[in-house]
Amino acid sequence: MGNPYLTILLIVLMYMTGWFLLALWRRRNDLADIAWGGGFIVAALTAGTLQTGAAPRARLVVLLVILWGLRLAVHIGLRNLGKGEDDRYRKWREEWGKHWLLRSFLQVFLLQGFLIYLISLPVTYMILAGPSGWTWLDALGLTVWIIGFFFEAVGDFQLAQFKKNPANRGKIIQQGLWRYSRHPNYFGEVTLWWGIYLMALSMPGGWVTIIGPLTITFLILKISGIPLLEKKYADNAAFQEYARRTSVFLPLPHRKDG
Repeated sequence: MGNPYLTILLIVLMYMTGWFLLALWRRRNDLADIAWGGGFIVAALTAGTLQTGAAPRARLVVLLVILWGLRLAVHIGLRNLGKGEDDRYRKWREEWGKHWLLRSFLQVFLLQGFLIYLISLPVTYMILAGPSGWTWLDALGLTVWIIGFFFEAVGDFQLAQFKKNPANRGKIIQQGLWRYSRHPNYFGEVTLWWGIYLMALSMPGGWVTIIGPLTITFLILKISGIPLLEKKYADNAAFQEYARRTSVFLPLPHRKDG
C-alpha cells in the first residue's frame, strides 16, 4: 500500500484543498480555522483505515482527537456565525493583492494541512504501530490531556459568555480561568497535545514523534497564537494593566499591587 504516513499527508492536503475551494466560493479564508480541528480527525481516521485491528490505545486516542476536533470546529463555527471574515485573513487578502489566490492556497490551507500532519504524528504513530501493553505513561498522558481539554474548552466557553453580555463591550475578561492566564485556552491546547505525546511514549520508538507537541507549542507561543493577540491589544490600556497582573500563558496566581 506504500508509505502510510505519505498517504495520511496526501489525504489531509486533499481535505484542506476542499476547504480552500469552499473558502474561494464564500470569499472568506477564515474557514481554515473551522477546518483545523477536522483535519486532525481526518488524519486519525485515515491512519485507522490503514491499520487492521485497532488496538485499545489506538481507539482511545482516536476518540480523544474526535472529541477535541469536533468541539473546536463547532466553537469556531458558532463564533464566526453571522460575522464577516476575520480581520487577520482580510488583511492578508489585501496585502497579497493579485497573488492572493495562490498565496491563500499555499500559505493558508496547504500550510495548515502540513502543520496538522506534523502535530498529529503522535496520534498516527500510535495507531499505525499496532498493539502494545498499557503503561503508567498512558494514565499520565490521559490525565494531562484531560487537564488541557478542560482549560481549552472552559476558557473558550467563559470568553464566549463574557462577549455575549452587552455590558462587557470593550472590556477585557478577567474572571474564571482568565484571571490566572491571559490565554488559558491556548495553554489548554498545548497541554493536551503534550498529553497525547506522553501516551505515545508508552510505545517503542514513540519519542520520535516529539515534533508534534513541539510544533503546536512553537506555533502558539511564537507565531500565530499568543503573539497575534498580544499585538492586537498593544495599545489597549486596560489590557496592559491586565497583562501586568496576569500570567501570559501558564495559569499562575493573580498578581496584586505592591
